Amino acid sequence: MVSEQELSKKIEEAKTYLSSKIDEIPEFGIILGSGLGKLADMAEDSLVIKYEDIPHFPLSTVAGHSGKLIIGKISSKNVMMLQGRFHYYEGYEMNEVTFPVRVMQVLGIKNLVVTNAAGGVNKEYNAGDLVLIEDHINLMGTNPLRGSNLSDLGPRFPDLSEAYNQEWRDIALNLMPKMNLTPKQGIYAAVSGPSYETPAEIRYLRAIGADLVGMSTAPEVIVANHGGMKVLGISCVTNMAAGVLPEKLSHHEVIATTQKIEQQFVTFVKSLVSVLE
Repeated sequence: MVSEQELSKKIEEAKTYLSSKIDEIPEFGIILGSGLGKLADMAEDSLVIKYEDIPHFPLSTVAGHSGKLIIGKISSKNVMMLQGRFHYYEGYEMNEVTFPVRVMQVLGIKNLVVTNAAGGVNKEYNAGDLVLIEDHINLMGTNPLRGSNLSDLGPRFPDLSEAYNQEWRDIALNLMPKMNLTPKQGIYAAVSGPSYETPAEIRYLRAIGADLVGMSTAPEVIVANHGGMKVLGISCVTNMAAGVLPEKLSHHEVIATTQKIEQQFVTFVKSLVSVLE
């Protein structure tokens, strides 16, 4: 396990590199999930940096994650966007999965919008729905804060009673009908992957209160809260989870669904960024 001193050194080196590239601190960090990277292409006055050029940044290995950091303007606000994230199932340690969030924190970014592609556990959902994340259940078998605490960034035992900011969720729910979206929010279950869940596992998730299931997000949100960031989460329901419908599951289906809804997703997030503070 990487030491506190070593991790802090890596975070500082990535910060130093990115600070040399930007003139002002972005107001928002945005993490774009599988197939949802189109928003980054809409940024104005954008600077594109490959992950491989940033000191100590991991590399995306999954289809639908292009592996670029984009700094620019969305709805006249300065943003830093991750066009592709890192997953525990790729073999990365949790400090690597959450490394970009740590870098955002030391750069001074206070706000985070995190998005993902998710399976629909709630039978009232449909593929293509956009759902606000109300809360999450971490079933990944580990926690990104395990090990030495980065005391300069947050407390040993951070509070997660409002991991996803209530005020922001209320704003987003009120905005959804204006965007021809049905207001929905739900509980996201985070599992380690990479195999999709079995029908029995989905019945279990439904029984414990999950509405959505995916293989990301919870680690980044835990670390963001540890560092005092405000968080809004959005899931794109790309498929109904195993056993809900007779169809087999595939990553191709995930990408195909996000491509169908990407314009609606982009328009919604751009409108959200314009009104969130």
